[in-house]
Amino acid sequence: MRRASDQAVFPVAILAGGLATRMRPLTERIPKALIEVAGRPFVEHQLELLQREGVRRVVLCVGYLGEMVRDCVGDGARFGLSVSYSFDGECLLGTGGALRRALPLLGPDFFVLYGDSYLDIDYAPVQTAYRDSGKPALMTVFRNEGRWDTSNVLFDGKTVIRYDKRHPVAEMKFIDYGLGVLSGDLISGAENEAFDLSDLYATLASEGRLAGFEATTRFYEIGTPSGLAEADSHLRGNQQR
Repeated sequence: MRRASDQAVFPVAILAGGLATRMRPLTERIPKALIEVAGRPFVEHQLELLQREGVRRVVLCVGYLGEMVRDCVGDGARFGLSVSYSFDGECLLGTGGALRRALPLLGPDFFVLYGDSYLDIDYAPVQTAYRDSGKPALMTVFRNEGRWDTSNVLFDGKTVIRYDKRHPVAEMKFIDYGLGVLSGDLISGAENEAFDLSDLYATLASEGRLAGFEATTRFYEIGTPSGLAEADSHLRGNQQR
């Protein structure tokens, strides 16, 4: 088992408030975070990985059926974590708006992780790269070259030059890996304004203000039926080691 770094690890925000329409009818009665993967709710696998990496505080940004996530995870003590919750409320806020609402629970700098991603990565070097970059945000990227999803990032080895989910171009060989680091100053503002984190990333990249860090272990996700099957197989394999 990998040992966590001695440095204090930033809190982690997990974005788990979406409607998960691509996973219906499975998600009509349960949120995506609670989909069974390798015999357990997916969020439990995420939390165990975070604890392994030295994370101590997690904020779950929830919306659709979020009470079910809270009932399952509780205060996080059984995972060796302190877990708190930020609810979208009556209106969906988007990934960016959800983070803005959670800011009082997160502090000045924090990791952000998508709620459908399992990312076996060492967090300490990512945090160090963010601090050393002098930039207000960092995106982890993976040399995907169209293998598992559409590549959407131009990356020069240190900086994300361009990020575009909606209009990717052939020159893009990398993909957003699913783990980022943000300065809270970037998203302070009107709490109930809805916006998407991907739009913020795109703007920062165009301004030369988005650092990058290359991950080398492939990502797993449960946002599609095929992704769920792959994640289930991978995590079952981990349990047998």
